[in-house]
Amino acid sequence: MTALKQKQLSVLIMSTLAFTVCFAIWMMFAVIGVPIKKDLGLNETEFGLLIATPVLTGSLIRLPLGMWTDKYGGRIVFFALMLATVVPIWLMAYATQFWHFLAIGLFVGLAGGSFAVGIAYCARWFERERQGMAMGVFGAGNTGAALTKLIAPAIVVAYGWTM
Repeated sequence: MTALKQKQLSVLIMSTLAFTVCFAIWMMFAVIGVPIKKDLGLNETEFGLLIATPVLTGSLIRLPLGMWTDKYGGRIVFFALMLATVVPIWLMAYATQFWHFLAIGLFVGLAGGSFAVGIAYCARWFERERQGMAMGVFGAGNTGAALTKLIAPAIVVAYGWTM
C-alpha cells in the first residue's frame, strides 16, 4: 500500500469514528431528556426546547465549521470541535436547573456540525473517482445517532442519567 493510500485510509477511518462519536453526543438529549424531564418537572414545551436546542445549534454551526475547515484543515477543526464538546458533557454532571441543560445543549449541539468538517476533510484526500465511496463510508458515521438510541437507554436504566 502506498503512503498516499495509507494516509487516505487513516483520514477516512479516523474521520468516520470522530463523526460517529459526535453524532452519538449530538443526539444524547433525545434519550437522557426523558429522565431530565421527570427530575426537573419540565412541561412539554420545555422538554421540546431541551431536545431541539442541540439540533438547532448543530444545524446552524455547519456553515462556519465548513469555512474553518477550508481555512485551517479538517484535522485541526475536528480536534477543536471534539474538545469543545468535552467540557459541556462533563458539566452535565453538575447541572441542576433547566437553564443549565439548555446552555449545555447549545454547546453539545456543536457536535452536530461535524458532518461539514468531515465531508470537506475527507473529500480533499480522495481523487474524484473515489470521493463517492469515501463520502459513503464517512456518512456511515450517522450510526452514532442510532448507537445513542440503542445503548444509552440501557445505561440510563442501569446507572441513571447522572451516573
